[in-house]
Amino acid sequence: MYSQSNTQRDRFLLLDSRVVESTENAKLTVGTVEKHESNPLFGEDKPWEKRYDNLYGNMIYDREEELYKCWYSPFIVDLSARGMSFEERKSHYLIPKDREMGICYATSIDGITWQKPNLGLVDFEGNKDNNIIWRGPHGVGIFKDHSDPGPARRYKSIYYGLLVSVSADGIHWGEPIDCEGVNVAGDTHNNAFFAPTLGKYVGITRTWEKSIGRQVARIESEDFVHWTKEEVVMEGVNKNLQPYAMPVFFHAGVYLGLVAIHDQSADRVWTELAWSPDTKRWHRLSPGTPFIPVSEEEMDYDWGCVYAAANPVFLKDEIRLYYGGSDGLHFGWRNGFLCLASLRPDGFAGYEQEFSDRPAMITTAPIDYAGQTIQITADVEKGGAVKVIVIDAEEKHISEVEIDTTVTDSPLQLNMNIKADKIQLKFELSKAKLYAFSFGD
Repeated sequence: MYSQSNTQRDRFLLLDSRVVESTENAKLTVGTVEKHESNPLFGEDKPWEKRYDNLYGNMIYDREEELYKCWYSPFIVDLSARGMSFEERKSHYLIPKDREMGICYATSIDGITWQKPNLGLVDFEGNKDNNIIWRGPHGVGIFKDHSDPGPARRYKSIYYGLLVSVSADGIHWGEPIDCEGVNVAGDTHNNAFFAPTLGKYVGITRTWEKSIGRQVARIESEDFVHWTKEEVVMEGVNKNLQPYAMPVFFHAGVYLGLVAIHDQSADRVWTELAWSPDTKRWHRLSPGTPFIPVSEEEMDYDWGCVYAAANPVFLKDEIRLYYGGSDGLHFGWRNGFLCLASLRPDGFAGYEQEFSDRPAMITTAPIDYAGQTIQITADVEKGGAVKVIVIDAEEKHISEVEIDTTVTDSPLQLNMNIKADKIQLKFELSKAKLYAFSFGD
């Protein structure tokens, strides 16, 4: 039996294999993202934005201030591809010896139109009229920590070194603290977060192994100061397709990872999807299949690379997946941008028919039940349907209903009251894709 008691869980993604007891003629596939018509949202348009490279964006919607906030990491000392022709960009890009990364800050009211405020904090070529908050740190992950009662520690960061730092406002940062005992490369988009099921902070970074290449590594801490030694939690499916970075976030009872996959031979990067019950054991969904794909149009704004930002922004009608896109190859000349893809609610991955001649069948594990409304989220094509059958602990079919239209958190109008304290749900899908079910009031 699956129990949600440890996480007070009332929402269940079908990608979580703990939720599913059995399937028949069903395949789990990643969801479909839509890239925003306003893409790219902004690019390298300031003198200090020489090269966004992978952007390494960190995104929040601050509900207290009703403001979108983005921290991103351009190289502020570097060679720029701005204005170069396609022929000029075929020449070899050579990293300058004095290359330097900075942390920049942008805000938005609607998440689409962005401003880069003059913060007056950091000197760049004799002028502080810029949006730089920090010079030097590489691969910074930043998040707003609502779990920490201390206002001076409201914002937290982790970056190459490995080092951490805290801030009251996300703009002015304290002295770096060394993560003693951690021995990783960390030359990636490092990220950290408070893991609610563990009651600890978790850091996700990168290490290397000569025969395999890049690896995803994990560390943890109870106080964001003292960290455990790293452990490898993910490797590439082969040496050619290597995990470059993995922003991680918690949603609907699971940890989801947006894995940047670097194709060594093509020198392009796209984003795939993974999930974990505990941040240690990771399950990749459709390895080799992009979740946020690169464009197939050469020199398009995200033709070369797609690096997901940390974190998605969850709105009522969509999930916003911000990312750094670039129009050239990873190791080549390229222009970078902040971009946006959107996903239907809970649409990370779902079950659909494997063969169209018969329905897909998905049966959940037994789940604790206390009389709540049962809701489902699914896409249903014309002429399709999702039949939901409620089964009690004695495997008796006690209620059923059929849905023939696309729904999000749609309450099931069951044909009788359910008095069981444990139930299973059996789904029959025809020309439909089922993403999640949940309990309402």
